[in-house]
Amino acid sequence: MSQTLFRIYQGAGQFSRVAAAIAVLLFAGLQIANIEISISAQVVLAVIALAIGIPHGAIDHLITIPRDSTRRFTAFIAIYTLIAIIAALAIAQWNLIGFQLVVLMSALHFGFGDSAYANESRAAAEKSGYSNFVLASYAIPAGFLPVVLPLTDKRTLDVLQELNPTLINWAGTFTELLRNSTLTIALLAILLLITTRNNLLALDLVLLLALSFLAPPLVAFAVYFGFWHAIRHTARLVPKLPSALQKVSTGNPLASFFAAVVPGLYAILGIFILGIFFVARGTTNLSSDFLWVILVIIWALTVPHMATTAKFDLRAFKSSLRP
Repeated sequence: MSQTLFRIYQGAGQFSRVAAAIAVLLFAGLQIANIEISISAQVVLAVIALAIGIPHGAIDHLITIPRDSTRRFTAFIAIYTLIAIIAALAIAQWNLIGFQLVVLMSALHFGFGDSAYANESRAAAEKSGYSNFVLASYAIPAGFLPVVLPLTDKRTLDVLQELNPTLINWAGTFTELLRNSTLTIALLAILLLITTRNNLLALDLVLLLALSFLAPPLVAFAVYFGFWHAIRHTARLVPKLPSALQKVSTGNPLASFFAAVVPGLYAILGIFILGIFFVARGTTNLSSDFLWVILVIIWALTVPHMATTAKFDLRAFKSSLRP
């Protein structure tokens, strides 16, 4: 396995951990100083972080279907777009049910995607993969911590009131049960990973736990999405994207990484144009309405994106060599 590819995976892991740690320290300091961030400021921070994470899910068509098959390539894009449109309309029409399904899908996608990254990172270092038991123990809390904890935080009520009041009681009477179950599973997983000497995976969960507790809920999720999940997923795209793989041979990990970012940059512009179009139809609160539209679009795209990347995640799990 290329040394450059190993450095890309290693760098993505280090960057995401440092980003999360900086956010944890920053918001811990703000809490100690008793400084509160306004909802408007949180929305701005969230939009920026979400925008950074958008390109990683915008090149599924480049890694799934060979470009030499024009018919299959066109059909894939058409079906992918149709699924995203149907999902967006469903979320817009049935806010609560759509949101609940998106929460579940996102948690699973994030968790198993990050676990797949962990296993591929081992392969890049020419080491045997984690056992399936370790990966599963990591995947569940790794996906649910950054999604469930922010959404069951009492501070989320103000954010949801601003974005979409119908989602305030999205978990109903199960809010506390869902939160406590997530915390319990996470703590048990951390103990298990430390016991089995998988310290980096344990550190990941500790950072995600701290981020979800200390940062404002909306910002916590956005930081995770843009500076953790998207960074690690992009590292995974490098060996699957011919243009990025060509850069690997030059021995420049940063150039190789950005070669997997550039093809997806169009999505930032496209999503923002769509957001402005829908918001421009009439709003009394530009920032929160714009963020809601951006979130709906991202959630809608998550549906075909998750289905597309599932086979890569499964392949990474199957590459686990240890019993």
